[in-house]
Amino acid sequence: MDTAPDTAPVSPWTVAVLGPGGVGGLLAALLSRAGHRVICLAGEDTARTLSRDGIRVSSGRHGDFTARVEADTELREPVDLCLVTVKHTALDAALERVPPRFVRGFVLPLLNGVEHVAALRARYGTEQVVPAVIRVESTRTSAGVIEHGSPFTEIDVAGADADRLAPLAAVLDAAGVKTRTVADENAALWAKLAFLAPFALLTTRYRLPIGGIREEYPKELAALVEETTAVSRACGGPGDAAQVLARYDAFPAQSKSSMLRDAEAGRPLELDAIGGAVLRAAGRHGMDVPLATRLVAELGDGATAASAG
Repeated sequence: MDTAPDTAPVSPWTVAVLGPGGVGGLLAALLSRAGHRVICLAGEDTARTLSRDGIRVSSGRHGDFTARVEADTELREPVDLCLVTVKHTALDAALERVPPRFVRGFVLPLLNGVEHVAALRARYGTEQVVPAVIRVESTRTSAGVIEHGSPFTEIDVAGADADRLAPLAAVLDAAGVKTRTVADENAALWAKLAFLAPFALLTTRYRLPIGGIREEYPKELAALVEETTAVSRACGGPGDAAQVLARYDAFPAQSKSSMLRDAEAGRPLELDAIGGAVLRAAGRHGMDVPLATRLVAELGDGATAASAG
């Protein structure tokens, strides 16, 4: 059963945020404003900026405010919660900033894809790592400056022991992040990936926001959603293609995927974590996903050409 947390006041926690970018920076600021001690972990320049200036948020939902945070290049003390909000492409290097001996509470990864959970559990322990997904559009325009564009900030934390997860959900919810606990972690992760993969692959391949994809490539959008939801079902996740398409219809026309934003900025793409994960899962189940296969190949060729140039 999915449950919402008790919204009673919570005691202050010490929270580490690994990767204070669009998502991590927003959550760091919200948690700081709610009274928690927040330590952002980043490179030297970013850490220096955050220590001096804090994090400035512009948000229609949460308001415009500046939150004070601590910042360092490495975690040097135990924390109650560590948010992992780096891009998948930077995960391995970033984890060196968080020694396992200081992770005594929850590790909450808010990454795209489904395969990172096993790697994090191997490093920090099965009990500490709580799979989760976030629904938000938030962008770091410069170090410590966050623009939150979506009318929502929602997190699902997943695990069979709802009582154990209740304090975590309460901390997030009290900070302004609508949070619920879900029992099936696999279903939660695949529900997001089945939705995210078509959004990311198509908007990035054609360099168009979702409105342009709906207008110019509706057949590819429908076909790709059929592929990803079929893979989700095979992996034990939800698989309602019509529901996914309805969510795209509700998106503002100018909405862009984070992968498209990365492509426009010349940053590495999370292609393997998103598209590659779908292809590997399809392969394990003997499924044919021709459109996903083509798009991943074309985007991979484009990334290779860009790096060579």
